[in-house]
Amino acid sequence: MAMQSDVKGSHLNASGVVAPYRARVKGYQVLSGGTAGQIDFYNNPSTASGSILFSVDVGTNTAPISTLIPGEGVLFEAGVYVKLPTGASITVFYG
Repeated sequence: MAMQSDVKGSHLNASGVVAPYRARVKGYQVLSGGTAGQIDFYNNPSTASGSILFSVDVGTNTAPISTLIPGEGVLFEAGVYVKLPTGASITVFYG
């Protein structure tokens, strides 16, 4: 079985679309901006509605949080939309 190698990145400073098409989220790096909250990853190509495939809690710590997702990542059949708390930013790695 061949490993997928075409990884892309998308940076958001506010809630928005990462990929408007089928994609696998492989990792992310978050800066909370000093505000605690929850980051939701929606299986939706355009809005914060529908199925949340996973969520991440962030605290007020301003250090970057980096996470690699094991295996081939989390599959988003419809597309990837990320809802961020106020002040947070994220870079999502996907393929």
